Amino acid sequence: MTFVSAMATIDLKNKRARFEFELMDDYLAGIVLTGTEIKSLRTGKGSIAESFCVFVNGELFLRNMYIAEYEQGSYNNHLPRRDRKLLLGKNELNKLERKLKDKGLTIVPSVAFLNEKNLVKVKIHLAKGKKLHDKREDLKDKDTKREMDRAMKR
Repeated sequence: MTFVSAMATIDLKNKRARFEFELMDDYLAGIVLTGTEIKSLRTGKGSIAESFCVFVNGELFLRNMYIAEYEQGSYNNHLPRRDRKLLLGKNELNKLERKLKDKGLTIVPSVAFLNEKNLVKVKIHLAKGKKLHDKREDLKDKDTKREMDRAMKR
């Protein structure tokens, strides 16, 4: 008889990030969470679709990430949209803070996942906002690629 782990995998994606932003540099960051937040994420109740990163006193925080309150949590339950600290090296933080001073750059998360050590990691990107004509061009490229794939299958 074999034992199969019942742990759920965490796989939160920000699909709008690629559409809204031109993603440049990417970093892998740890995130500081409480116990009820981890339990809620493992049940699949979270979203990073509207979240972004900000610097506060030299530390990087993920703002507006939604993690639903844990149903079996007590009075110690967490706030659903609180700021969550991201864990990066000092050199990476300094590099990001210097680059953010450029006009039009921001930091957006694209994926949150559970690594092999069962720790939640967030993939963040230094990004530049796209203009409307850039978004239209991306949609045209996507459509032409889809049409080419359909033609190749026939």
